[in-house]
Amino acid sequence: MLPSYVVTQTIARNWVDLYETIWQPPFFSRWASGLSQGEMVAQGDRWKSRGPDGDVLIRFTDHNVYGIMDHYVGSGLGKEIYIPMRVIANQLGAQVMITLFRDDLTSEARFADDVAAVKRDLQTLNQLMTG
Repeated sequence: MLPSYVVTQTIARNWVDLYETIWQPPFFSRWASGLSQGEMVAQGDRWKSRGPDGDVLIRFTDHNVYGIMDHYVGSGLGKEIYIPMRVIANQLGAQVMITLFRDDLTSEARFADDVAAVKRDLQTLNQLMTG
């Protein structure tokens, strides 16, 4: 089993409204700097974008009524990174949760950097949705 860390952000917006606003892959480029640093371009069932370490291919779970926004990020090296994401109700607002897994090739320092980046990204999402 891999070590993991769940990054969470409370957003003062109805969870269904939030999910419906952000579920489309191109919206990720507005807040997810680790996933997309530019326009996302559809390529079949995947999306191509520029990540911090180069081009990435991303596939997302289909739109659903459960607030699930899992995505799989591939760098072209034949391995996809699974990133579970959920939007759930938190009374009248929403809770957004992203789980990160640290594989054997990722140092603790790099993993800590990844966690910090996702925290910043979720803060950006909060500002977009409530500012």
